[in-house]
Amino acid sequence: MISNKMKTLLVGSSAIRAMFEEGKRLAAIYGEENVCDFSLGNPNLPPPESVKKAIIDVLDEDEPTLVHGYMNNSGYEDVRAKVAESINKRFGTSFAEKNIVMSVGAAGGLNVILKTLINPGDEIITFAPFFGEYRNYASNFDAQLIVVPASIPDFQLNLEEFEARITPKTKAVIINNPNNPTGVVYPVETIIGLAEILRKKQKELGNDIYIISDEPYRELVYGDVEVPYITKYYDNTIVGYSFSKSLSLPGERIGYLVIPDEAADSEDLIGAANVATRILGYVSAPSLIQRAVAKCLDEKADINFYDKNRQMLYNGLTEAGLECIYPDGAFYLWVKSPLESEFEFVNMAKEHQLLIVPGTSFGCPGYVRLVYCVSPKTIETALPKFKALMEELKKH
Repeated sequence: MISNKMKTLLVGSSAIRAMFEEGKRLAAIYGEENVCDFSLGNPNLPPPESVKKAIIDVLDEDEPTLVHGYMNNSGYEDVRAKVAESINKRFGTSFAEKNIVMSVGAAGGLNVILKTLINPGDEIITFAPFFGEYRNYASNFDAQLIVVPASIPDFQLNLEEFEARITPKTKAVIINNPNNPTGVVYPVETIIGLAEILRKKQKELGNDIYIISDEPYRELVYGDVEVPYITKYYDNTIVGYSFSKSLSLPGERIGYLVIPDEAADSEDLIGAANVATRILGYVSAPSLIQRAVAKCLDEKADINFYDKNRQMLYNGLTEAGLECIYPDGAFYLWVKSPLESEFEFVNMAKEHQLLIVPGTSFGCPGYVRLVYCVSPKTIETALPKFKALMEELKKH
């Protein structure tokens, strides 16, 4: 008999993954080329050629224990030093090897830092719409996820509602910048406002409150948009990063945490994160890919590929009559459902072989999410289907 907690999680299993599996079923009926799957953020873009070369170079190294052996739970010291150096060069920070904990992707990193920080009954605040797995990450450590309602129509951080939800039980705030699912980027003015509220509340309550900045899409921004580096604006910040999107390596599960010296109890935080990595079962981040990404820290995925898809999908859907948020980052399009129930809209889209994810999965009903990290051909095939869907809706 499985645990009671897992019974609940099994019933509420990820809608995104469920839609991904539905795509396989429809492909068997209609042909894979006729099913347009916009459900899962799985980049249809190969990693930079330098990543392949780096992996081969690492495998050709003479000392096998430096490639396949155990290492410090927080990762290879030389890899962590290179990561710190890269961050410092880009953002004017002053991190050292000790401030970096290599992680099994951003998801692994978030679970490590929550294991490090959270006591049962603590509260974690996040902003709708949000990556749905935050609910499960909070549940993993018997915390309560407190959701700040969405700020519609701009989907920026709703700071007034946020301040009203801070209590003596508040231990952490998770923000995702650029945001999944909206593609919105929170500018420096917003981050400064968030930091001011938290400093005031820390003083008022006598408690430390940490920002956990979830940043797997940091490199995917368009034009002259900039993503603020939050440790520069608020001391109690931990950054979670992933190479999944920046280097198109989602299956390699590699990322890192940044734990600054300025964070309260930083020495204990760093030590506890090291222990959490081991006892959660990761033991350490994968050795081969640690060494490979250390050689590719200045490389990035082809942002032009995503930008062209972004414009093609946005223009096509708005021409079809759908209302969309124009994204400044990531590779998601956030679309207002033309029906009161976005589930009804999702089901009608499925009849046109279009797979999209309901906004309720992200804590924000009335909207749907589409990924545009797909092949351009998928978008070209989908746009006539969306037009036909909207024509059908006009008849209802």
